[in-house]
Amino acid sequence: MIQSTPQLIGEAPAWLDALDHVSRLAPLDRPVLVIGERGTGKELIGERLHFLSRRWEGPFVKVNCAALSEDLLDSELFGHERGAFTGATERRAGRFELADGGTIFLDEIATASSRVQEKLLRVVEYGEYQRLGGEKVLTTDVRLAAATNVDLPTRVANGQFRADLLDRLAFDVITLPPLRARGDDISLLADFFARRLCRELRVDFPGFAPSAITAMETYHWPGNVRELRNVAERMTARALSEAPEEPVRFDAAAMDPFESPWRPQNGRLAPSSIPAQASPASPADQYRGDFEAAVRLFETSLIDQALSDSGGHQGNAAKALGLTYHQFRGLLKKHDYGRKAGKKREEPGQDIANTPIRGM
Repeated sequence: MIQSTPQLIGEAPAWLDALDHVSRLAPLDRPVLVIGERGTGKELIGERLHFLSRRWEGPFVKVNCAALSEDLLDSELFGHERGAFTGATERRAGRFELADGGTIFLDEIATASSRVQEKLLRVVEYGEYQRLGGEKVLTTDVRLAAATNVDLPTRVANGQFRADLLDRLAFDVITLPPLRARGDDISLLADFFARRLCRELRVDFPGFAPSAITAMETYHWPGNVRELRNVAERMTARALSEAPEEPVRFDAAAMDPFESPWRPQNGRLAPSSIPAQASPASPADQYRGDFEAAVRLFETSLIDQALSDSGGHQGNAAKALGLTYHQFRGLLKKHDYGRKAGKKREEPGQDIANTPIRGM
């Protein structure tokens, strides 16, 4: 079956620059190093390199170097002969053998041992390797793409990674931007993940309310796209179970599923952390230190709740908040109600009076 390039979503300049870099490198049959924080899509970039290359009809083989011990990684990559170690009852082909004619993607390359690094150096340089416990020299025609979330030159300087292997791997380096540097891609990706979940559940997606978008766009996302996917899907699933036809509003518990008054501290419940009565966290509590984000989240949460209670009637929502109709409309314009996922805030010339409220 013919496979296609993976779907990579985003319109931020930093992300598009990275994709352009991949497209330029893909036809060049040389090793590539992909660097980025956890959850930034390094494996997807490795797949894109393969499927845009002349090797696209060959195998694409993935190995997580951090998931295996030294001997197991050696055996996984290069194979082993019968009797090479306890339990090796028969000869086994390694991933380099299986990837012949295609691409091998080594994730978390920085965790590989010195012995494995030495064997990688030879296979990258000469296309030669030996199975664990074997003497016969085997050859393979494989393009190598490796990934890491650490700075390898620093590891080399500290004696933790071979300088000659880094020289071979880094024909070119693709550094992926973190999600916090991708601006409006956050709402675009959240919308994609939520809609995909709704398709699985066979329900319509009512859209994200501005409070949810504000919360996601102002969060720092240490887990990047992987963390965003979990939050978008979790927030959507919880909202659908409570009010399936209303826009998905901000949910502090969905942003951090570990948040609880009974959360263990160092393996034990800290007595000082147990309140007399459990109460949900204030939206602003999630963004201490960022005054503007906290205010925007607080205001959009109030607006979303008022619109929900009034069935989307703006006049009644304004009365519920103790505001005049024009004050309420000013708040809608201030917070870009009606802005579509992935679009920038405060688009010039947009008339909020003629724009439907998102999800309403």
